[in-house]
Amino acid sequence: MRRWLMISTLALAPFGAAQAEEAGEALGDAERGERLYRSCIGCHQVGEGAEHKEGPSLNDLFGRRAGSMEGFEYSKGLKRAYSDGMDWTFDRLDVYIQNPKSLVSDTNMDFRGVKKVEDRHDILAYLRSFSASPQDIPESEPTALAYNVELSPETLAIVGDADYGEYLASECITCHQADGDDDGIPGISHWYEEDFVIAMHAYKQKLRPHPVMQMMAGRLSDEEIAALATYFANIE
Repeated sequence: MRRWLMISTLALAPFGAAQAEEAGEALGDAERGERLYRSCIGCHQVGEGAEHKEGPSLNDLFGRRAGSMEGFEYSKGLKRAYSDGMDWTFDRLDVYIQNPKSLVSDTNMDFRGVKKVEDRHDILAYLRSFSASPQDIPESEPTALAYNVELSPETLAIVGDADYGEYLASECITCHQADGDDDGIPGISHWYEEDFVIAMHAYKQKLRPHPVMQMMAGRLSDEEIAALATYFANIE
């Protein structure tokens, strides 16, 4: 079983240099993460004087409630995540930067993600140095952190049965509009099948916080999720 070393107190003061270095080393290589982060800085500033750009500042990101930075206009998806009470834990950030739409359907972050685990953990180690010391952030070697929504090739390779997906979808479309319109509930039509599959497994593993969707996804087998993904990807 994965070992978690949890930070037990919430520090009110920002990290000192020694604390930042220690936390960064625990998560990954913060120095390497700084270099990797240069491709992100045009949208997300960090550090003293950081301002919102295309994306919000990422100071004090760890432990922060999603969609909560003042002065930034968030997407519908992140506003919904805020309403659901989603906080930015290490695991959720790891999922989000691997594939933003797997965690927040309607995010405006048009970014296909950082695929390598080492790269993600190094970036998060760098970002960790700009947060205080919030509770419930695992501090362990990157190789000991399992990526919760990293699915096996066999699961991702399942070919969904569209007809079976249509049968299963009768329950989905009581809330989600089949034509893809968003009336307070995100549309799920014409998603990439892999994005749909990953999102549903994120609910099953309780990384996405919506309790009803956690319950619904928890009832579905891998084959049923694949069938729904195929149906909604090709729905007319």
